[in-house]
Amino acid sequence: MFCARHVFRCFKWLERAGDRVTGAAGPYFVGLAVILQAIGAASFFTVIQPSLPLRWLTTPPCVLIALNLFTHYYYVCTVPPGFVQGEVLQPGSGRLWASPSQRPSTGARWSNHGITLLAASTTMCRRCGLMRPERAHHCRICGRCVMKYDHHCPLPAGINQCVGLNNERHFVLFMAYLVLSTFFLSILGYSQALEAVGLAYSNVWPYMVPELAYVLTYMLSVVICIAVLIMLCWHLWGIARGETTVEAQDHEIYKRIAKERGDNFVNSFDLGRSANLRLFFNIGPDGYPWYTLILPLRIMPYTDGHSWARREGFQRHQGIQEGEELTDDDDDDDNT
Repeated sequence: MFCARHVFRCFKWLERAGDRVTGAAGPYFVGLAVILQAIGAASFFTVIQPSLPLRWLTTPPCVLIALNLFTHYYYVCTVPPGFVQGEVLQPGSGRLWASPSQRPSTGARWSNHGITLLAASTTMCRRCGLMRPERAHHCRICGRCVMKYDHHCPLPAGINQCVGLNNERHFVLFMAYLVLSTFFLSILGYSQALEAVGLAYSNVWPYMVPELAYVLTYMLSVVICIAVLIMLCWHLWGIARGETTVEAQDHEIYKRIAKERGDNFVNSFDLGRSANLRLFFNIGPDGYPWYTLILPLRIMPYTDGHSWARREGFQRHQGIQEGEELTDDDDDDDNT
């Protein structure tokens, strides 16, 4: 028992040390991500794009993909994730803001056409002592509670902050356009990569980007495309199920608890794949136009985090009794 307690404390110390390193190195990850994106864009538009057929037709989609990539990365790095004790996100009126299909209301921003919106229950955070709404979690690195907390992301995207209610849409769209950009660079830049390594007949490398830089960029694009595609599919699968990354882990435990008492766990936030995706991206008659998925525009989330859409007839999850919900790990656990 004495040995187990010390091992547990050792792991808790390593965990806290990792959090401090992650927080301190975050700005450097952002700088590295910006440099890599800039090098990738320069490689594409100076090496690959000039050789594309019908440049007047193929250039605009390429520019649009690059614009979405950079803009959503900027948004996900600069838009606050939605801290429980922080400024409430307000819709803007500039050119970078899309106009909703309907005028938004206070609180829940969707009408009740087929969607049941209920006020979120509140609990007290054991770490910061704040009352927080349902689906909020405490981030150890930021030291604050975040509404609809998904995860803190230093790597691989390098955004140096949490992904939560207000910036989760930008995070997913950034990953989507990162996959698209690296995919097209990998497919369309294949012949230039062979030329750069000397496997294709060419006496002179006619491009501004050095051969070595292009080869390394090409190899990195292939790796990033595969890795981020897996991450994107995982997140889209969770969105379609109406759960965040943290909730996906919690729900597995809830299923076991419900099964032990002969019940079935039902996620009350799961409205069906189509409705879940529409709510997440906030598109449709009650949200924003579909073109907000292909134009880098700011939009509001469908809720302010204090009310949530639930399945019809559900006010809480089925199979879990009140008080059985999981909470964030308590720092004082290492004293036990």
